[in-house]
Amino acid sequence: MNIAYILNSYPQPSHSFIRREIRALEAQGHVVTRLAMRAGDMALVDTQDLEEAAATQYVLRAGITALLHAVFQNFCADPKRFARALKLAIACGRRSESGILKHLIYMVEGAYVVQVARAAQATHAHAHFGTNAASVAMLSQALGGPDYSFTVHGPEEYDAPRALSLGTKVQRSKFTVAITSYGRSQLSRWVGPDHWSKIKVVHCGIDAARFPTPHPLPDGSMRFVAVGRFVEQKGQLLALEAMSDLLKSHPTSHLTLIGDGEMRGEIEGRITHLGLGDHVTLTGWLDEDQLLEELQKAHALVMPSFAEGLPMVIMEAMAAGRVVIATYIAGIPELVQQGETGWLVPAGDAGALAQAMAEMADTAPQVLEQMTKAARTRVLARHDVDAEAAKLAALIAAP
Repeated sequence: MNIAYILNSYPQPSHSFIRREIRALEAQGHVVTRLAMRAGDMALVDTQDLEEAAATQYVLRAGITALLHAVFQNFCADPKRFARALKLAIACGRRSESGILKHLIYMVEGAYVVQVARAAQATHAHAHFGTNAASVAMLSQALGGPDYSFTVHGPEEYDAPRALSLGTKVQRSKFTVAITSYGRSQLSRWVGPDHWSKIKVVHCGIDAARFPTPHPLPDGSMRFVAVGRFVEQKGQLLALEAMSDLLKSHPTSHLTLIGDGEMRGEIEGRITHLGLGDHVTLTGWLDEDQLLEELQKAHALVMPSFAEGLPMVIMEAMAAGRVVIATYIAGIPELVQQGETGWLVPAGDAGALAQAMAEMADTAPQVLEQMTKAARTRVLARHDVDAEAAKLAALIAAP
């Protein structure tokens, strides 16, 4: 099949799951045209991300003349269809915080996407996230482009379902993907039961070949690693509070924070305030090989998030043979099992997080080894990228 992938900002360091999905589809013989509205706003350090950037067409780089020409051609081809699409854009804009003007811009982008999709002979369009990209996919379909589907990850989409017209996007889609059963339940809240059957679960996938036999757990002091954008919902500040508590009973423990973002200054300030300078390392963003190396140096991944879908790094840590200490939210308990593959704690509770980290540190090595094997087995069975890409392809190909 020829598939157009419609994305907002691509590639991004935190969106490696999209890259893996696209490449798995290509490995299965499908042709994928990458269409992003704009380049990502984060520096790219991974060679594979740089390759993806070179392979991506950026809609806004086409320039205003090309975009308006696409609109004019679309209008001339079918004025009535154009009017219906315009009505849809205005209706969605009225519900949205971004307003009508933004949705008219999405419609302009959608008109250009129609042209590119036709030139590429794309028979289907797939978007990631229920935000801008899904709006462009929906409006391009309304303008005569291919049928579309989109993957909803959360948590952002679940914060503003009405403003994002999630119900409308699901109703008009060929099918909609949730990455967890929890996600499917949330999407089912915004459409009637007649549309529930088109909400499918396709997990984000990992490349098992990247995770050979795991390294043994390291000797010595407990080493934890946390990965994610430095934003409120990822809970790094809570992890620092937990570390301060943990050091009272395990004074040589260490935490590595991988990532970057708008809260870096606040995180650095809290590290200083709590006197954690010798116990916390900030690495910035790392490429996939460097991330795997850091996981292999650690005993466990810590995910203190307040809101999530199902983080890719949890899958990667389990595939690398590491247990996970995470908050009991969203789709995380569908993968992480308390006492079997890791620990689950209430979100926002630094004391509970510190207690779980201490329990992990006090667990007998042979028990931890059993847990790491169970974690690896579970994630490889549920999140193989080739199997999940094949599921997505089957949904696209279905009549």
